Amino acid sequence: MTTEHFSSRFQDLDSWSSPDILAAFYEGQLAAVAAVRSSLPAIAAAAEEAAVRLRRGGRLVYAGAGTSGRIGVQDGTELPPTFNWPDDKIVYLIAGGEGAIMRAVENAEDSVEEGVAGIRDNGVGPNDVVIGVAASGRTPFTLAALTEAKARGAQTIGISNNVGAPILDIASHPILAETGEEVIAGSTRMKAGTAQKVILNLLSTLIMVRLSRVYRGLMVDMRATNAKLRRRSEVMVSQITGCDDATAIEALRQADGDMKVASLIALGAGADEARAALVRHDGNLRHALSEFPATKD
Repeated sequence: MTTEHFSSRFQDLDSWSSPDILAAFYEGQLAAVAAVRSSLPAIAAAAEEAAVRLRRGGRLVYAGAGTSGRIGVQDGTELPPTFNWPDDKIVYLIAGGEGAIMRAVENAEDSVEEGVAGIRDNGVGPNDVVIGVAASGRTPFTLAALTEAKARGAQTIGISNNVGAPILDIASHPILAETGEEVIAGSTRMKAGTAQKVILNLLSTLIMVRLSRVYRGLMVDMRATNAKLRRRSEVMVSQITGCDDATAIEALRQADGDMKVASLIALGAGADEARAALVRHDGNLRHALSEFPATKD
């Protein structure tokens, strides 16, 4: 596993000046991001299939241990506020349980039984999308979860930082970002972790775009849970429709804060008419707007 290799280049790292150490760390971070470039086609294919399954009512399931598991949680928890993805449509399978998010649980990653149980206990099925993340690509917990999920007909996405890793053979959608040796040998929270974060960010965001939760680069399904976000939603309705602030505010009031509905109301639709149009177009605002001639599209 190249992620575990020792680099003689950095063997005297602790004797370097702080700026030189940071320069080495920074170089590693840049290399980690660059390593994702070749995986873009695989990420796109995984996202396209995931969107199909999720439209049928499936869930996003993140599975991992240690740093990889925590990065999965970080990605998933951003989806509800940003895209209004339902909280009950996200499942986290972390080796060692929820407590392992905040504190390391020794030997938890070696439990095949826990990985299998997580999939079974959550009733994972054909509409679900299971994302397994493991720098080594060999973590028993994560491999077991993906294997069980695949047997149940779920889509399985495996993310690893090592060529030839078992997770890439198990997953129906293997995604590799070969980050190589770490500046601090074996510390995969660094280069490998950065690449995993980038991949998950790209993957989940593309899925949300394909699920019509983005329009013209705007977060039109965002949850406006504070004054700043409520103001942002008003601005977005104005940007989409060309209406003034007062019209946007009133439209959002009638739409109970739903920006898609509010945009159609601002163009003259009634609230019920706007909701019906969005239902007809499976929540796609771009398509729903086509029913109203005064759009800015």
